Amino acid sequence: MVAERTTSQILFDNGTHRCIRFSSLVHGEGVQANQFLIIDQNRAAVIDPGGDLTYMPLTMELNKYTRLENLDYVMASHQDPDIITSMPRWLVYTSAKVVASKLWARFLPHLSSNFMSDRMKGNWLDRLIELPDAGQVIPLGQSTIIAVPGHFLHSVGNFQFYDPVAKILFSGDMGASMVEDAALPIDNFTHHIANMKGFHQRYMCSNRVVRLWVNMVRQMDIEMLVPQHGAAFIGKEQVEQFLDWIENLACGIDLMDESNFSYPVK
Repeated sequence: MVAERTTSQILFDNGTHRCIRFSSLVHGEGVQANQFLIIDQNRAAVIDPGGDLTYMPLTMELNKYTRLENLDYVMASHQDPDIITSMPRWLVYTSAKVVASKLWARFLPHLSSNFMSDRMKGNWLDRLIELPDAGQVIPLGQSTIIAVPGHFLHSVGNFQFYDPVAKILFSGDMGASMVEDAALPIDNFTHHIANMKGFHQRYMCSNRVVRLWVNMVRQMDIEMLVPQHGAAFIGKEQVEQFLDWIENLACGIDLMDESNFSYPVK
């Protein structure tokens, strides 16, 4: 018998501030993806809520922890389908503002439809927070969420979200892995490398950008690094192990040569 996967995991809870990860809401052909909920003083934010496949099961789970009318933000690390294509539904059924890079903000209307246009009151651009390249501090309850630059890791306009109360960095695709059950902890980092290496070599732009990111992250107080795909890095030791590994990984354009740009003959 196969054990049923846990749908949600509480990453942090001090009584007034909570962080919850949802890791197994959708099964099937789509790539596994994690969604996140941060609550402070009953005000809430959702990070990388996903697409239409995820919207209904995610809202059902959110209702176990908070009311949708308490949702202040829907935050998108970048523009991929598994990140933010459910945007029209959040704009119609909640009062939340959408937080996204200014580089992708004006592309987001392409996700809209008559469904959204016919139901939403007012101009949706009034519900959009466009993040500048340098990032931004965003208030939530009596706390903040910090949008941290993650440009070219992998998207040209990419952000990660840091919770200074929980000391969690929600790192988007950085640290992503392909694993059997994303809710299970990493028990052997060396073995876990095989779940990450190919993805990071293909999706991260270059080692130069990675090293700039690592230098920034090393200055932050991080207890947990939680990517959008796969398992979380829990504890400073695992976070450091990941930083040490990714800092030295050749990836993206580092691995390109003439063979990658050969005219197809068949």
